Amino acid sequence: MPVRTDQSTGDAIAATVGLAQVADRLGFTRFWVAEHHNMPAVAATSPPVLIAHLAAQTESIRVGSGGVMLPNHAPLAVAEQFALLEAAHPDRIDLGIGRAPGSDPVTSMALRGAAGRDDTDIENFPQYLDDVMALMGTEGVRVAIPRQDYVLKATPSASSEPNMWLLGSSMYSAHLAAAKGLPYVFAHHFSGQGTAEALAVYRSEFQPSELTPEPVTFLTVNASVAETAEEAAALMLPNLHMMAKLRTGQPLTALDLVEDAEAVELHPQALELVESAFGRAVVGTPEEAASQVRQLADQFGVDEVMVNPVASARRGTDPRTAPGRNRTLELLAKELL
Repeated sequence: MPVRTDQSTGDAIAATVGLAQVADRLGFTRFWVAEHHNMPAVAATSPPVLIAHLAAQTESIRVGSGGVMLPNHAPLAVAEQFALLEAAHPDRIDLGIGRAPGSDPVTSMALRGAAGRDDTDIENFPQYLDDVMALMGTEGVRVAIPRQDYVLKATPSASSEPNMWLLGSSMYSAHLAAAKGLPYVFAHHFSGQGTAEALAVYRSEFQPSELTPEPVTFLTVNASVAETAEEAAALMLPNLHMMAKLRTGQPLTALDLVEDAEAVELHPQALELVESAFGRAVVGTPEEAASQVRQLADQFGVDEVMVNPVASARRGTDPRTAPGRNRTLELLAKELL
């Protein structure tokens, strides 16, 4: 949920609701929101809150997290939130889980609170993953206490369970998703490196589970589509500038409007990062972009490609709308759906 320089948080939420409704109307399969903290350009700090808001204002599209950063949260809290979402919106909720903090170390410590959670949360991530799955199930988790076993499970129980996915951008996540028998999402949009290797490891090591008998994969890619390739590239530029700032340790700001990004003179390191990101993104005319999506699906053999429509806006745009993002989905849908 990007926040442009011309938007308040409320504006960004309204624009994202509009985008989700466009995706729903066009027949896209799922719409996910991420968890990022203390980042001026991103308003998505609480996936379950946003999922509830988006699911209530759409009809049939699956809504989920991309993802919940599990080390930041108690497994029971996550299980209860998503059990409740599933009860409210049966068979429409996806729980994507990640291991990264989704922020800087100071913010992560503040999120974890006075209980003193630390780096052991990363070490315990596989157990937390098991706990979330079990807590959302009908049998729950048995906790040993003096003189009895206490059964703990998410309440209220739903008649169905959210679809669960493991997110990652490394070999660690590929090994873990395979061992747990979970569907696997690779963050190709993030680095574009190691995608083939991670997917190969996941498929070769996959252990069938009750919910996922065969390997299931998809990858993510940034996308900007317009009537001309030049306009698509211009609309994508603010997002790539923001990512370059993040990678080079510069102070983060809200997402630039297109005209402001075009006026920025990048230093060599940032320029190299921007050019690299253009090379692995889906960007161009509808025909060019659709061909790029198909090529990604064929190259990596994935079941789905998830596009992150990162187009910003030009000066004078209604701040409660995101026409570049909407248009990206509309133009892709004409070619692919």
